[in-house]
Amino acid sequence: MEHGYFFTKKFLVLAPSRSQVSKKHIRNYLYMDWEEFKKNRNANHLDLEEFPNEIVLEVRAGAGGDEASLFAWELAHMYEKFAEMQGWQWKVNYESKSDLSGYKEASFEIKGKDVFKKMRYETGVHRVQRIPATEKNGRVHTSTASVAVLPIRKKITFQVNPADFETEYSRSGGKGGQNVNKVETAVRIIHKPTGLDVRSTNERSQLANREKAMMILTAKLQQLEEEKEASKHAGIRKNQIGTGDRSEKIRTYNFSQDRVTDHRIKKSWHNLSKIMEGGIGDIIESIDSGVVGEEEEE
Repeated sequence: MEHGYFFTKKFLVLAPSRSQVSKKHIRNYLYMDWEEFKKNRNANHLDLEEFPNEIVLEVRAGAGGDEASLFAWELAHMYEKFAEMQGWQWKVNYESKSDLSGYKEASFEIKGKDVFKKMRYETGVHRVQRIPATEKNGRVHTSTASVAVLPIRKKITFQVNPADFETEYSRSGGKGGQNVNKVETAVRIIHKPTGLDVRSTNERSQLANREKAMMILTAKLQQLEEEKEASKHAGIRKNQIGTGDRSEKIRTYNFSQDRVTDHRIKKSWHNLSKIMEGGIGDIIESIDSGVVGEEEEE
């Protein structure tokens, strides 16, 4: 392989190919000392390894019955609209709907530039406070829905034992034509040691659904491994932003006050109608900055 070289003021840089030694690279590195270069190089490496451009987003209704399932659907809608604004691809993997067409649970695949980098802190419990349409006495109800963001990595860092998995097949139903509705194309894979399971129903063949389900389940197992490792190394960033755990309450959507509050950085935003239509860019940027505000905990 042909390599490219260039000098900074103190050391030589080797690039994998000449095409990667652009004027921008040279300008960026020319006046760095060695420590700055290592830091910059590591940051670029992390961008490639830690922030893949493909994720699976899961939403699940929590406490609150039908209102919780409706809120889970609204969260999915919010993220879908945000994905459209970012130019990302959005695809449904699996949906389980309530009687009111909310989501009991649902899974989506999102692909695009910086998708995990921007969405990684959305994992956790989202809480809604409002008067439901079915409420006759005008009382404010509190319901919850959980969100999980799973990065799809090219490489996994743990061993997978095929004997640990159990696979079930069923008919998909819904869209997809006669083959999808009459043949057992829907797939559910269970990881027996952990009890984790994944369903995939929206692909046109059993094989495609099995591959998709295994991809998502592998991402879940990878996340478990990473959470175990992260728990050994609690740092400042974790204290500011939170654990990223599904069970952690991260945000409250208060409709009567037209306000969203993120409890990790103690900051609020108004204009809920815009936010629920995908206008979460400011929220995501603020969380990524890690700057803590002064909002009181609700």
